[in-house]
Amino acid sequence: MSYVPPHLRSSSSTTVAARISSLALDNNDYSKLANSNSHTTPTPPSSSTFSNSSRRSSGAPPLSRTLSVPESVFPQWQPSERVSRMKPEQIEEVRLRLNLDVSVASDSLPAPAPIESFSDMCLHQSIMKDIAYHEYTRPTSIQAQAMPIALSGRDLLGCAETGSGKTAAFTIPMIEHCLAQPPIRRGDGPLALVLAPTRELAQQIEKEVKAFSRSLESFKTAIVVGGTNIEKQRSELRAGVDIVVATPGRFIDHLQQGNTSLSRISFVVLDEADRMLDMGFEPQIREVMRNLPEKHQTLLFSATMPEEIEALAKEYLASPVQVKVGKVSSPTANVCQNLVKVSENEKIDRLLDMLVEEASQAEKFSRPFPLTIVFVERKTRCDEIAEALVAQGLSAVSLHGGRSQNEREAALHDFRSGSTNILVATDVASRGLDVTGVSHVINLDLPKTMEDYVHRIGRTGRAGSTGQSTSFYTDRDMFLVANIRKGIADAESGNAVAFATGKVARRKEKEAAAAQKEAKIALSKNLSSGAASIAIEDKYRFMIAASNMKREGAADSAWDD
Repeated sequence: MSYVPPHLRSSSSTTVAARISSLALDNNDYSKLANSNSHTTPTPPSSSTFSNSSRRSSGAPPLSRTLSVPESVFPQWQPSERVSRMKPEQIEEVRLRLNLDVSVASDSLPAPAPIESFSDMCLHQSIMKDIAYHEYTRPTSIQAQAMPIALSGRDLLGCAETGSGKTAAFTIPMIEHCLAQPPIRRGDGPLALVLAPTRELAQQIEKEVKAFSRSLESFKTAIVVGGTNIEKQRSELRAGVDIVVATPGRFIDHLQQGNTSLSRISFVVLDEADRMLDMGFEPQIREVMRNLPEKHQTLLFSATMPEEIEALAKEYLASPVQVKVGKVSSPTANVCQNLVKVSENEKIDRLLDMLVEEASQAEKFSRPFPLTIVFVERKTRCDEIAEALVAQGLSAVSLHGGRSQNEREAALHDFRSGSTNILVATDVASRGLDVTGVSHVINLDLPKTMEDYVHRIGRTGRAGSTGQSTSFYTDRDMFLVANIRKGIADAESGNAVAFATGKVARRKEKEAAAAQKEAKIALSKNLSSGAASIAIEDKYRFMIAASNMKREGAADSAWDD
């Protein structure tokens, strides 16, 4: 399948139709020309405006690229005999132990059994070699269930908490799938595509792809993101690649320029799909999905499951297996959360005092300063805070959308390597960012929604470890603070905690915040006038009470269960 840019798809334009017709000779025409007695090999149409299959990298493209697109292969994968013999009750017992919720449509085949050993997945020997090299001992919960589903060729809708190992859950089956395909040729590919919302996440995914394909000498990957040299990307794409990891906007740019093609893609991953929709990438996602070859496999991963994701899955996934690990859209249970009320003017001083004290304690007990992320609201404030921390003798860097790609990569590298202990960031670092060993997340400025708060504190307490979060708040944050306190109380009492996510949920949250504010104003007026009582809707009563529970400057210590 050749990609045709939207502005050239007007069926009413006879000129465009005629030009496409003149360019699109079928494979038989070229086969006849190639087999004729002419001493000159015929050159197919060169306009990449209409067809990526006819693009040129240097001179005429290889004839084989024009002649045909190899048929995609979907091998009949089977796990080990031991796994194949598992009974339904044994499968359910494993899922219960791994905290897995697996569902399929009533008219679909049952989902494959979860596999708790990489050796039982019967993977390519090169992949197994790389798994051993990187000391992966056993699959995480999401890997144990998602990988067999992907390996069996089924579409997947996966939802797991941050830090659960989602990237490897799709990376390993994706490489396995690519190894079963006819080899790529120059100007060919990709065989698989991963779309991600941010440059940082795309780089993280590509690093994982390289980690599990290091033993494959001819295996090629390309990362396609904004803020980097597009000429280098163009060169890599035209040379032929197995896997492309991309942000949606830049990938569409390359498609429209004829630098790559969708014709051989048979494995697609939409990672952090909820974040991509939030960032406005839905048109680009739909543009890619509706131009893919008919025969392809789609994996959609999301940290939350809002209505928009369910609608996207329903439209583009065929009878998917839905896998959830743990409580979706819930605060991280192994993060001890603290809420500290301060005035706006006090925030920076309180932050400096806290971090200088932590540095003093670390030095006193001869231990390293804990890796810390400080979240702020604005880009300019981000740089301001980082400079203030450095002035206090602390090691800090800033990360936000206003910095160049090289600066962003350098900041992340320094933080990951431990040469810098404090990362001051906007919400560009709140999702998908995987840094091992983050001990403390500080919200200097609280976000606007519970969903964003959950993602932020999820940067610590990852993969079963414990962490700490500290959030400074002012009177303007009382609605969110009330929800956080309620979540803490519910978790401590053993109740399941899950927050609605997505655009619809955020709209409802804003409406509830406005109603809570009105109730609070009405309460204040009645109290000042000496009224005995006021009618407040039960669902907002806990918010009114919570806002008056703590004295000014007090700290709320939260759960660690």
